[in-house]
Amino acid sequence: MNTSLLEKVEAALDTIRPYLEADGGNVKIVDVTEEMTLRLELTGTCSSCPMSAMTLKAGVEEAVKKSVPEILKVEAVKVEVA
Repeated sequence: MNTSLLEKVEAALDTIRPYLEADGGNVKIVDVTEEMTLRLELTGTCSSCPMSAMTLKAGVEEAVKKSVPEILKVEAVKVEVA
């Protein structure tokens, strides 16, 4: 995975993190696919919030795609802890 791309994505996420953290949530990068889909894990209250899908689309995806146009899509994934 391209390190500078990840740094740009992290910087974009940092612009919206204060809003997520204010509600007890956050996001964590899982990976970026070859199709330029950013896969995120929703953490904290975001993982169980019924509004998280809307937050992901309206807030997170918009912020990332505006700052990092290489990213074509953002999706949440459920990371299972073994």
